[in-house]
Amino acid sequence: MPIAATTKRNFYKDSVALMRVAQAIGTRAGVTRVSLLMGTPANRDILAQGGLLVAELAAAAPADLMILVEGAEDALAPALAAIDEALAGRATAPAGERAELAPRSIAMGVERLEHATLAQISVPGPYAAAEALKALKRGLHVFLFSDNVPLAQEQAVKRLAASRNLLVMGPDCGTALIAGVPLGFANAVRRGAIGIVGASGTGMQEVSCRIHALGEGVSHAIGTGSRDVYDEIGGTTLLAGLALLARDPGTRVIVIVSKPPAPAVAERALAAARACGKPVVALFLGAPLAGGGNVHPVATLEDAATTAVAVARGERAAPRAGAVEAPAAKLAPTQRFLRGLYSGGTYCTEAQYVWRDAGIATWSNAPADKKFALPHGAPSRDHTAIDLGADEFTVGRPHPMIDFAARTERLLAEAQDPAVAAIILDVVLGYGAHADPAGELAPAVREARATAARAGRDLAVLGFVCGTDDDPQGLAAQAERLRAAGMTLAPGSTAAARLAARIVAGR
Repeated sequence: MPIAATTKRNFYKDSVALMRVAQAIGTRAGVTRVSLLMGTPANRDILAQGGLLVAELAAAAPADLMILVEGAEDALAPALAAIDEALAGRATAPAGERAELAPRSIAMGVERLEHATLAQISVPGPYAAAEALKALKRGLHVFLFSDNVPLAQEQAVKRLAASRNLLVMGPDCGTALIAGVPLGFANAVRRGAIGIVGASGTGMQEVSCRIHALGEGVSHAIGTGSRDVYDEIGGTTLLAGLALLARDPGTRVIVIVSKPPAPAVAERALAAARACGKPVVALFLGAPLAGGGNVHPVATLEDAATTAVAVARGERAAPRAGAVEAPAAKLAPTQRFLRGLYSGGTYCTEAQYVWRDAGIATWSNAPADKKFALPHGAPSRDHTAIDLGADEFTVGRPHPMIDFAARTERLLAEAQDPAVAAIILDVVLGYGAHADPAGELAPAVREARATAARAGRDLAVLGFVCGTDDDPQGLAAQAERLRAAGMTLAPGSTAAARLAARIVAGR
């Protein structure tokens, strides 16, 4: 397939902006792939692994933008021109008014907004720590969206933050809600008395949406970045977030959401939770916890939300998600296996633990059990759960919460496998996500089920929508379009995984 590529020197855009441009240009006739990546060593390595590091990109520096288009020969030049136009787009001032110069430094931003308390930073990883240090020295909390920040630099930034009683959310922090203001990928949920702190972006989104659906609200949702719970970082932001929520008069219940932290970090977090003076619901996915006193250990995202709501209301029993009837699929004897196609890594992890508890061993590119690691590029085997947000699936493509192409391709491929009984999908709404996920996914769901039907098989397509009716996409409208396409929807990620397990039970 023909490729055209170019490098823009010293030209930075954050990854969300680049993903949106790539998504828009990728829909043009004749274009099969669009990649817009900053020229960091990690991004160059990603392209190299995919055989896409062509000569025009090989010398890119971290501050350079790498642009690559793959497709029909006559589509390449127009696509590059369209990318240039999209990248150059800027707001213009009304006639007779002078356009205001956008701040180009932390200092300029503070001068413009003298009462600011937080800086959102999204620059190439090699420069992110320096900008975070500048913000901290000016007394600002930091939301650090940037990834590829060296671990030693993260340590230094968080040490300074701790010494100044400031928060550093990140690096690689994709989700936060601070006093109702969404940062990164987040949902529109009501304000309330439940605070969340976590090393899981999609996990926090799911818990906050479940809390909203149950009639309660969120005071703050503080992301930590995934490496915060490593031994080397020591849970610095997790502990700071716990302390902040403990002091916050608007927070009555605290929820911790994380994949398993290092054992020493888990011990420190639980000790801080017990001493914080407020009820704490603790979820470390896959890691059993000892409860007692004010600490309420849970095993799933659903239980984290429902237990937090029950505690906030002073109730003993946590409300349970409504039961979903399994679709009346007439499965052929060959149809024995589950295939999870997830855009959220936490959902992929949770499904594996739910299925493990149901006696189902699951292969994955992000395995909960390392002996079931699916090799890079390998097709699904037996029961499989795939994290489509992993690097191997995003080479030259936006994240699957924005671009559904990789997931619809995989969905249609899995539908052709006579061994597949059910396919499970997550659909994430909110700020930063695709503007119309159902519009992208519904046609593929119809085609997947039709493919199985033409072969004389029934195929269950299950899933859940993480979102609220206050999200820009609208939960009810999105859910209705997916159901009309033949998708069975559960109330949340945990319920969807359990429903899938019921379908294959005893087969």
